[in-house]
Amino acid sequence: MGQNSQDSFYITTPIYYVNAEPHIGHAYTTIVADVIARFYRLSGFETFFLTGTDEHGDKVVEAAEKSGETVKSYVDRISTIFKETWPKLNIKNDYFVRTTDKSHQDTVSQILSKVYAKGDIYFSSYEGKYCIGCERFYTDTELVQGKCPIHLTEPKIISEENYFFRMSNYQDWLKDYITTHPDFIRPQRYRNEVIAFLREPLEDLCISRPKTRLSWGIPLPFDDNYVTYVWFDALINYISALGYPDGDLFKKFWPVAQHIIAKDILKPHGIFWPCMLKAAGIEPYQHLNVHGYWNVNMGKMSKSLGNIVKPMDLATKYGLDAFRYFLLRDMVFGLDSDFTEESLVKRFNADLANDLGNLVSRSMNMVVKYFDGKLKPPSQFKEEDILLQNASYKVIEEYKNMMKEFTFHKALIVVWELIGRANKYIDTMKPWALAKQDQERLNTVLNTITEVIKIVSVMLWPFMPHTAEKIQHQLGLGMVGVKLPLDSLKKWGETQSVGPISKAPPLFPRVNPVREPKRAPLDIKKLTEQGLQGTKSSGFPSDRGKPEMEEKMKEESGLVSLEDFQRLDIRVGTIKEADTIPGSKKLLRLVVDIGEERTIVAGMAAYYQINELINKQVIVIANLVPVTLMGVESRGMILAAEDEKGVYLLIPDKESTPGSPIK
Repeated sequence: MGQNSQDSFYITTPIYYVNAEPHIGHAYTTIVADVIARFYRLSGFETFFLTGTDEHGDKVVEAAEKSGETVKSYVDRISTIFKETWPKLNIKNDYFVRTTDKSHQDTVSQILSKVYAKGDIYFSSYEGKYCIGCERFYTDTELVQGKCPIHLTEPKIISEENYFFRMSNYQDWLKDYITTHPDFIRPQRYRNEVIAFLREPLEDLCISRPKTRLSWGIPLPFDDNYVTYVWFDALINYISALGYPDGDLFKKFWPVAQHIIAKDILKPHGIFWPCMLKAAGIEPYQHLNVHGYWNVNMGKMSKSLGNIVKPMDLATKYGLDAFRYFLLRDMVFGLDSDFTEESLVKRFNADLANDLGNLVSRSMNMVVKYFDGKLKPPSQFKEEDILLQNASYKVIEEYKNMMKEFTFHKALIVVWELIGRANKYIDTMKPWALAKQDQERLNTVLNTITEVIKIVSVMLWPFMPHTAEKIQHQLGLGMVGVKLPLDSLKKWGETQSVGPISKAPPLFPRVNPVREPKRAPLDIKKLTEQGLQGTKSSGFPSDRGKPEMEEKMKEESGLVSLEDFQRLDIRVGTIKEADTIPGSKKLLRLVVDIGEERTIVAGMAAYYQINELINKQVIVIANLVPVTLMGVESRGMILAAEDEKGVYLLIPDKESTPGSPIK
């Protein structure tokens, strides 16, 4: 196995449970998989991208009953919704697996028979605390105040006879494997979490349900009175879709398998699945990539909370590529992120309309205006042109490394830094002035700009396919330029246009900001007439005028509401670089890792030496409006205390992961 796996890449999403329709969390995971699959295709890899639906278990039966459908018709309907949603989000998966597929059920039976014959499955009675939402038993140590940590509900006490997988036999092997393969689970915080699980004795895994309680499932091949428990069914999709054990796809792609999951299913994927594979004599996957939650209204999305965000609503309103860009740019892979429509609009206007859209629009317009869309080969490059070329090459390498590490936000940051350099290059070169003085130099400058735009478009293609292809058509590349191999980009100007460069409508016309509704002006006299007693009142005789009075009380008292405080994005950061700012005795320029690298200007020069600050952890407010101080843009604030003796940085009690939220 594996002899054909060189230059191959296999990526999977979890198979999504069909008890609800797709939401932004499902969309994020699947778009991430699409982005990384596209990146590896750009890198010349033969790529296989798998997604699908998980269609067995208690919750599915419960959901079907609530909808008044048979279980089969229900799972067919919801699975179809998932399958039809992904193309609408420009997601190009290679295969869509369903756990009701006969080929999958046959593979599950084969794996079960193999592990049973080995003696790693046994029959026993069991009583435990069972969460229907998670479809698993919990130990007391795993519960939080007696409740499921995911669903915050009290589990049911269930006592029954079932089949169990001897997972405890593989605990020592798994600990050793994770230790010797430090990037097996990433980011590191989740590897550490799995290692913490493994410090406690690993219980054997219940892998069946009696048909008297649940008949909707894959029958056990060695006892028809039982069906397979969801994880010993669902997880096997990753190999059943490849034609395990003898399929060509399995031989080619399983040795390079990478999974993408959300953090709520870390234990099944980080512990159950590797042990199952080992018991079946199958090599483990290469990487488990774990992301955080998209929080809405300060909490994880939940049907019960009514805070579900539907991906197609946003894609329709703001454009598909803008939606994809926002998801990958605003979430640090591995950390939770707060979704607001206001944040999406700000990203849209600042990054897409202003930076990228402006660069492409004015560059194309100048080529059409001054050269009728037809540039000649450039003459000798000057130092400023070569500097931009070298910066482009550097960004390509940084981008490739960041994509492989799943730090997508950093990959987009370096691309946008290149966009910023290109816009600054235009402002410095002043092509509109060269048009009156030096046509040959103008031709070289515009060649340089369009080459950078070509490079940007290729690096954006995994994230924003439609936009990248629009840009390349404007560049006259046609289908020649679409999906250019990344390595070809280091041959400056080698890909020639097949047609003239053309103008086009703006890529991203600005949209109106999303703001909170404005309150009516506060009329104290009117409020008093309504029976309110001003700021001294201990209560309100009615709700009329209550918001206005609360606002007035807050202003007069200097108090901040909980809602205002919760808007602050406060994180742990690690200072990576520190420099003085020419012309300032107080200010320092700091580069701080808060899950992404930020430049922050702080008045610390009088209180700390530069070498004292490097690698020091600090507390940062991350969502302040950027300001420019002494010519340096500052994107955040480092918190400090001040007394008569000086200024002191606020630091965590113990070292924390950069980007960890302060709650």
